[in-house]
Amino acid sequence: MKTIDQAFRLFLALTLLTGIIYPAVITLLGTAIFPKQANGSILSHDGQAIGSALIGQKFTADRYFWSRPSAIDYNPLPSGGSNQGMTSAVLDSAVRERQQLLMESNPGSELVPADLLYTSGSGLDPHISPGAARFQIDRVARARGLDNMGKIRLIESVEKLIEQPDFGIFGEPRINVLRLNLALDSAFANISQ
Repeated sequence: MKTIDQAFRLFLALTLLTGIIYPAVITLLGTAIFPKQANGSILSHDGQAIGSALIGQKFTADRYFWSRPSAIDYNPLPSGGSNQGMTSAVLDSAVRERQQLLMESNPGSELVPADLLYTSGSGLDPHISPGAARFQIDRVARARGLDNMGKIRLIESVEKLIEQPDFGIFGEPRINVLRLNLALDSAFANISQ
């Protein structure tokens, strides 16, 4: 009986420590040190929340930069990749379809960047490479009816929003697609769509 009593007390103590105290302390510290990230990095437009900078969204209109493809159709609940290997006929077919769509939507462009062809591991990557953004510039400029000066402003907007690797060494240069599309809507709001 003494062993059961000790086990029960240990169970209660560890439940209190690891199930209540530790999560509460980490939540408070996270909120105090990283308030924006701890609250989801929500981005707003005209006072209305439209998405998180941490989770990719689907953009299909030609006037917007498109995100990386998602194996889970940008649904955050089953987050994950397709688990298809390089020898998969299904993967090969999906990549060929994406490549054809991208080449038709972006005529005159050369090689399609890999991050526009292959899904990310989570299926929710909010970033594309600078090369993937540059690949789409002509399509976006044409869809927004931009003249040469407008296209130059569009290129400048893309270049300005490139995020460098974290601490200068972790990751690759990248562009948050939602932030880029919001910046375009603000910068080119006076141009008829």
